[in-house]
Formats: sequence, C-alpha cells, structure tokens
Amino acid sequence: MSDTGTTAPAADERHRLRRSLGFRDLVVYGLLFIAPMAPVGVFGTLDARSHGAVALVYVVATVAMGFTAFSYAQMVRVVPQAGSVFAYARVGLGREAGFVAGWMALLDYVLIPAVAYLFSGIAMNALVPQVSRWVWTVLPVVVTTLLNLWGVRAAARVGFLVLAMEIVVLVVFTVAAVAVLARDGATRGWLSPLSDDGSQGAFALSAVIGAVSVAVLSYLGFDAIATFAEEVTGGSAKVARALLFCLALAGALFVAQTYLAALLEPTTSARLAADPARQGSAFYDAVDASVGRRLHDMVAASKAIGAAFAALAGQAAAGRLLFAMGRDRRLPRALSRTDGGVPRVALLCSAVITLLAAGWATRRDDGLDRLVSVVDIGALTAFTLLHASVVGYFAVRRRGPEPVGWWRHVLVPVTGAVITVAVIAEASGPAQVVGAVWLVIGLLVLVGQRMRTGAPG
Repeated sequence: MSDTGTTAPAADERHRLRRSLGFRDLVVYGLLFIAPMAPVGVFGTLDARSHGAVALVYVVATVAMGFTAFSYAQMVRVVPQAGSVFAYARVGLGREAGFVAGWMALLDYVLIPAVAYLFSGIAMNALVPQVSRWVWTVLPVVVTTLLNLWGVRAAARVGFLVLAMEIVVLVVFTVAAVAVLARDGATRGWLSPLSDDGSQGAFALSAVIGAVSVAVLSYLGFDAIATFAEEVTGGSAKVARALLFCLALAGALFVAQTYLAALLEPTTSARLAADPARQGSAFYDAVDASVGRRLHDMVAASKAIGAAFAALAGQAAAGRLLFAMGRDRRLPRALSRTDGGVPRVALLCSAVITLLAAGWATRRDDGLDRLVSVVDIGALTAFTLLHASVVGYFAVRRRGPEPVGWWRHVLVPVTGAVITVAVIAEASGPAQVVGAVWLVIGLLVLVGQRMRTGAPG
C-alpha cells in the first residue's frame, strides 16, 4: 500500500465503498451531526461565562474552528480516503502517528453518537415521562442503525427530511423572536450579545475566550464529512467545499439564534453564573418568557429527533473510520468487509459500542457529562494531529502536488494546533485522565502489533 495517499488503497469489491453522495448529501451529514440548534443546551453556560456576550463567543468559535476546517480541506484533496484523520496522519506523520490519530478519533466518532442518543432519550422522556429514558435511548439506536445498514444514500435522504424539520423549527423561533422584539423591545441591550450585558462589570476578553473553549464543542461532527471521501461523486474537492460551507453555515445559524435568545433572556448573566442549575434551561426559559410554552415544546421535540439523527451521521462516520483502520490492518480485518458497498460489519460494531455506552450513561446521573468530556478530548487530540499532518505532508515531507504555501501549510495549521491544545488544557481533569488512559492503551496496542508482525511500522 502506498503512503502517498493520493488514491484510496487498492481493494476488491469486498473492501470497497460505493460512490453515491453529492455535495448536498455531504452538507446534510455534516449539519445533522452538528445539529442546527446545538447551542440550545449550552446557551446558559456560555451566557454566564462570557458575561452575556454569547453571540460574540460563537463568532470567535467559528473563526477558531475555521482553522481546523481549512486543514481538513487541505488534506482531503490529497488523501481522499474514508479514514479521515487516520489516513491524513498516516501519510503526513507516519504509520504509527496515523494509528494514534485514528485511535483518539475513535473516542469522538464512536462515543459521540452515544451522547446524541442519550440526549434524545432525555428530551423524549421529559416530553413523554410515561416511557422510560432507557427505552427512548435504545429506540433511536435501532432505527438509525437500520437506516445506515440500508445504505449511505438512503440514510442521507431520510436525514435531509429531519434536517429540514430542524431548520423549519429554527425559522419559526427566529420569526417569533423577531416579532416579540419588534413589539416589546429587547430585555437586554441590543449590542449586549456581542459585548456584555453589564451585570458582571466591564467587558472581559478572557471571559469570552474561556467560553469559546466550551462553544467549540458545538461544532464537533462537521469533520465527519471527510470520512465519506470514498463515497462522493465528482472528486475530493467537493468534500473540501462541503467542509468549509458546513462550518460557515453552522456558525451563522449559531450566532443568529444565540443573539436573539440573549435579547429575550430575562435572567442576567450574573444571576446565571450564581445559579448553575438554571443554566441548562436558560434557552427554554427565554422562549417561555417571551414566546410561550408551545414553541418551547416544539424546540424540545426538534432537539430530541435531531439528536437521534445526529447520531445516525455519527454512527455512519464511526463505521467508516473502523472500516479504514480494519482495511489498513490496524484493527481486525473483518471490519473492512462491505456488502453492496456498505460497511455493515463496521456499522454493527459501532452500533453495539454506542448502545453499551449510552445504556451505561442512562443509569448514571452524571452519565451525559462524562460521555461529553471523553468525546471532547478524543476529537481535539485528533484535530491537533490533523494540523500536524498538514505541516508534515506539505512542509516537511514535501509530498504535496504544489509548492509549499507557508500560510496554508504552516501558519494556519500551527495556529489551529495552538487553539486545539489550548482547549484541551481547559478541559476537566477527569476528561484529561480518561484521554491519557485511552492514549496509553492505544500505544500498547501499537507495540503489540509491532511485536507480532516484526515490522517497523
């Protein structure tokens, strides 16, 4: 197998994916994974941390994540493979680094669907408490797994309908919020979501930066687009465009909805900071106080359904990562088998792991927080290795098809790596410990593979 990465590894029909996705399908998967109303759950936390400048937080976070999107776009053009960051690090930094990148990304791709399923279960249980949270969590696992086994194209079509529903709910919220603001005016100052609400003193840039470390987590999942590089029609440049477009669109949606919610928020950021228990429901409280309960329930139901189908996109991405690592013999070879171009073995494996993780979390009061913290560490570590791969591939190994562009191939990825490392440093201690343990396990697996094969990589 060549390490140039310019084409997908040679494979027979049993280990090959089917090309059937277009630009719209890629954007659908990316937006599904992110969720158009992702800020709803963390709005109160960000508002409290940023002193009310929650919309500014998402402006800065979008720019920060733009560095990661740009690095993905650079690598997917020259390494159009399903393994995403696993494949990029393999050709940019070496086979061992590729394994480590893929191993850490597994914490993101395999467990983030569990987070989404659990969030869906919690939301549906709140709407229909007669049915247990466990049932509401397991049901979407079964439905979305069947859709993914049906095929990536079919799943994308259903996902498009769900995404359209989420966009409609977001539009309804936007129209209702604008109508209330036009009639009654803003509860806070019109520019406060882009500066501060004045309840915690003067504007503090450090507070905004601290909140950005949480806000970037809303974007996790847009990178899953890169895992479908072997299933897109029309070349890898389409994947790069979809990555950048998806991030820009998500950022615009996040800024708009948090700006409107902040104007309607009846509670000051200082009171939210003093009462953390109110932060989780802050967005819904703003909707209740200004628009009414009916829109509250509509947003909650949309978030529940949207979370389940965010898990569909996550499970599909996880299956492609397991498939790629199996094809490269970094995981059991059986994971790379396909049936009609669908990696069903890898998808089923991903579904089982997700179900076990989500089932465990439903039985713990802190299950959601624990899963989220672990996912974050895996994703951010993989992003850091992605940036290093750009420098390694283009500037150090000089394998790129064009001359080294110092701003594209050095400055942007180095800046992106600094950002992701800074966010990792802001993560909770337990999350850092879990990430370190997972990394050590991966290194032990890597050593075991080398000892078994006697190969240098």
